[in-house]
Amino acid sequence: MDLAGLQKLLDAVVGARVACVGDVMVDRFVYGDVSRTSPEAPVPVLALGRETAMLGGAGNVARNVAALGGKAALAGLIGDDAAGKEALRMISAEAGMESHLIAEAGRPTTVKTRYVASGQQLLRVDSEDASPAVRDTEKKIADSARYAAEGAGAILLSDYGKGAVTQKVIEACLDARASGAVLIVDSKARSFARYGAADIVKPNASELSRATDMPTETDEEVEAALKHALDLSRCKAVLVTRAAKGMSLAVRGEGVKHYPGRPREVFDVSGAGDTALAALGLALAAGQTMDDAVSFALLASGVVVGKAGTATATPRDLVEAEIAAHLAPAEAKLASPVQMAQQAADWRRQGLKVGFTNGCFDILHKGHVAYLAQARAWCDRLIVAVNSDSSVRALKGDGRPVNDLESRAMVLAGLAGVDLVTAFDDDTPLKLIEAARPDVLIKGADYTVEGVVGHELVQGWGGEVKLAPLVDGYSTTAAIARMTAKEA
Repeated sequence: MDLAGLQKLLDAVVGARVACVGDVMVDRFVYGDVSRTSPEAPVPVLALGRETAMLGGAGNVARNVAALGGKAALAGLIGDDAAGKEALRMISAEAGMESHLIAEAGRPTTVKTRYVASGQQLLRVDSEDASPAVRDTEKKIADSARYAAEGAGAILLSDYGKGAVTQKVIEACLDARASGAVLIVDSKARSFARYGAADIVKPNASELSRATDMPTETDEEVEAALKHALDLSRCKAVLVTRAAKGMSLAVRGEGVKHYPGRPREVFDVSGAGDTALAALGLALAAGQTMDDAVSFALLASGVVVGKAGTATATPRDLVEAEIAAHLAPAEAKLASPVQMAQQAADWRRQGLKVGFTNGCFDILHKGHVAYLAQARAWCDRLIVAVNSDSSVRALKGDGRPVNDLESRAMVLAGLAGVDLVTAFDDDTPLKLIEAARPDVLIKGADYTVEGVVGHELVQGWGGEVKLAPLVDGYSTTAAIARMTAKEA
């Protein structure tokens, strides 16, 4: 799908109604820092920082539908407890979502709590009751699923095995297709046969392997497993998600089609399957072809694996990802000040520590490389702000810079430790620091903390200022002097 096709598809899905049915969870993320090991046991000690919570399971599918511009009607099961009330509050706060959840008395809402340090998950703690919903609750969920499906172009059934997806609920979703909706099942079950003549069952590779007792590593193995999955069930098609290898689709009576994935930086796979399901269902609900729907799902899921936590993909994310796919890796790191602020905010929402440094970086040398490597070691993502040509000239005098802004920015962006490069024309980068709100502000050890522009701002919002040691004998001025002496 090219950029024009993506824009057309994004316009088409706006307002499309999708029913999201199944197991609803609360995903909690506790972020902190680890700097030592416990004296009581060989385990890290997490110094608590902040905590976030978001909807998971079928709730995350609905969040992704809404984030992509659709209308999500969420039906499922929660407990009559504090976490259940928290889930309802989160739904009411999301534009494009409506709640048809059923609360069962005495049942805990499923909560998954993840403890994270420096972008890495240390531990997950689950609180749940996976027993099937009681008969009265089961009937209410089935009725709410039928109501949510009214006017929907797709019904997305998320079966995490937490008790909401019983046989009656499955039958209700099958019956609700009378209006023309497509039923897509995301299944963690051992057998796909329980979903009857569902339109599409969407397992990942390991789930397909478990359901068929067959390997799913190569294309040939996946093809054989998909055909066997169709033999073992009555579903019309099986679409398997294969991480970096893309997706593969088997339609009953037809062959298997492979959709290759794109190389992505994988930060966190939490919720990627939910995003793929949401994008696939939303596109089909809007009347798109299967090929375009799968391409849309691949793009959206590829975006969220680059984010931390149970994330969503927005239209802006998808457009930027499509543009970046056609750029060289270094070009994709170049950003305007507005784009920098948006990216920094996204990184912070993911629990990443954002670092910021600035300089002319005229002739890149060993000292610069060492300095930037140290800066990156103090954060999870590093923003480098580069003086514009006129700014360098004002600071360094005539004849500078030796390399123009585009050249300097591209060389910096080519470094693995640099995550984003932007430029500024003012005397100082203060406006960029205000926009980026970094957690760590970095300058060279030839400064004092009090002499670093923006130190008061950063310390004021709880950040820190770091001074990186310099490599003796290396500077742009010295390099220019040596070149001039040789020419003389």
